[in-house]
Amino acid sequence: MSGESPTQTREATGPVLAPVPAPAPLTRRGRGTAWLLSAGMAAALAALVLASAALGAYAIPVGDVLGSLQHRTGLGGTALDRVAESVLWNVRFPRIVLAALVGASLGCAGALMQGVFGNPLAEPGVIGISSGAAVGAVCCISLGLNFLGTWSVAAAAFVSGLATVLLVYAMSRSGGRSEVVTLILTGIAVNAFGGALIGLFIFFADTAAVNQIAFWQLGSLSQATWPKVLAVLPCALLGLAAAPLYARRLDLLALGERPARHLGVDVERLRLVLILVIALLTAAAVAVSGIISFVGLVVPHLLRMAAGPGHRFLIGGSALGGAVVLLAGDLAARTLAAPAELPLGVLTALLGSPVFFWLLRRTRRTQGGWA
Repeated sequence: MSGESPTQTREATGPVLAPVPAPAPLTRRGRGTAWLLSAGMAAALAALVLASAALGAYAIPVGDVLGSLQHRTGLGGTALDRVAESVLWNVRFPRIVLAALVGASLGCAGALMQGVFGNPLAEPGVIGISSGAAVGAVCCISLGLNFLGTWSVAAAAFVSGLATVLLVYAMSRSGGRSEVVTLILTGIAVNAFGGALIGLFIFFADTAAVNQIAFWQLGSLSQATWPKVLAVLPCALLGLAAAPLYARRLDLLALGERPARHLGVDVERLRLVLILVIALLTAAAVAVSGIISFVGLVVPHLLRMAAGPGHRFLIGGSALGGAVVLLAGDLAARTLAAPAELPLGVLTALLGSPVFFWLLRRTRRTQGGWA
């Protein structure tokens, strides 16, 4: 047997900076860092919830927000006047909850993608989820389909996103197995085909439909309602509850496919289940918010740098971090250019691109070149 380490036996996954390092057992210092990060993100999330509820075109003092929350939960407090109560509970809180659910879903999906593909550059769009969801939404808008009323676009995006992932997985299988390289290449091809379909639908759409398509593709939570929250909630809770169950197997997979099989991991089954979980989380998020990039890419990467590659913390931490990032982004989107509102997807891309470029430079420098 050669002297190669387990990480050197990992099969190549395409042009990447470096493979995701194999997780080591958390030391006491590592656990302390993870707990500190979790507490900090939880505190930031609570502060952002209050700030998002208070700030806007109709300002509501934080004390009044807390009083209304206490009143609604039966813990005392007082109800606000009719206008403030309506703004708070029919406009802002649905948007806050939806931002947290979408951010948590995208962050968790990004952490799972990077673990499944063994690649710190992986994100849900790699296997065509976002592109497939966009095709469904654009098709529905351009053809004027209205089979579910106001839910038509979201339903079309969700179904087409899931269908695209299943198609990519089926096309990448050979001899009862799928390989990471084949999945990536198939996803690239499907993304290109999806982009062509989107362009074709836009070409034949009228002006009103083109404007609606452009608004959807830029990403926004401005149409948030409690029914949309309830539509996303089951998919988000199911995916977020299932993901931590596979943390240990993802840690073993980080050693390489062959060592993971020797340690009892059914790699093919694990990959299929987690791709379905990723598809569920991402398709539900994209269906109600449009395309929002970089959350699932940057958040897990930053947490891995801070607390190490162990998935026991990384999966939950990425969900919490994604909620914080998206809630902060949504607050900035609706306050920076008030009374206008910036597209959320554009804002996350503008802020995420420089951060990711810094991550690329840092990883290349610390790893001594491209792996």
